[in-house]
Amino acid sequence: MRVAIADHHQLFREAIKRLLESLAGVKIVGECSSGEEAVELVRSITPDILLIEVAMPGIGGLEALHRIKLMQAGTRVVVLTGHSHAPFPTQMLRAGASGFLTKNITLEELDLCLRRVYFGRRYICEEVAQELAHFSFGAAKESPFDTLSQREMQIMLMVVNCVSAVEIAKSLSLSAKTVNSYRYRIFDKLNINGDVAMTLMAVEHGIIARHNPGNLPPLPSRRRAEVTQAQRNGGPGGT
Repeated sequence: MRVAIADHHQLFREAIKRLLESLAGVKIVGECSSGEEAVELVRSITPDILLIEVAMPGIGGLEALHRIKLMQAGTRVVVLTGHSHAPFPTQMLRAGASGFLTKNITLEELDLCLRRVYFGRRYICEEVAQELAHFSFGAAKESPFDTLSQREMQIMLMVVNCVSAVEIAKSLSLSAKTVNSYRYRIFDKLNINGDVAMTLMAVEHGIIARHNPGNLPPLPSRRRAEVTQAQRNGGPGGT
């Protein structure tokens, strides 16, 4: 079983490699630290399974998964992430992930997941399965971000992490005008009026952390000041 790892934390990659190498029949064939690198890694070596983090620099895990599935390379993708709350499981599974795991799992469960996915089955860890079940039966409140399409979700993630429209357009092969059209569509769906409001909502729902996003570089000082002022004022902020 040829496995590759895509995660932006080098220490985590080193740790997971050592654990995986202890499993019978598992061979680590590659690693990378960004969404773009994950796509290229699959294109170049076609591992049987790619373990991928949702939140990574660049295009991120969601867009990387989308591009990998379009390639039809035969690589099955398993999400291994610290971002297990809504809307990430739903978005990644809709995009074609074969498995979804949190970083709270045991090595035994990781082994079980890899072997099931390798033989063409799907696997969702119990923590995420219970959350999805709660949503299905109305026992938990859905995230407003569940209303976003895959493309809207990807653009939202990049906007709240302070990637400019021009940079987003270049990464996703879109025009800046199209990116801005998506932004305003997202504002309508979330019933907000700008990027700062969207960032505050992302903080509220755990999409990014309040003090340190963790998945991408910290907010630039100007955006951080805008968000802080909006939080103090209790208002949604502007574009």
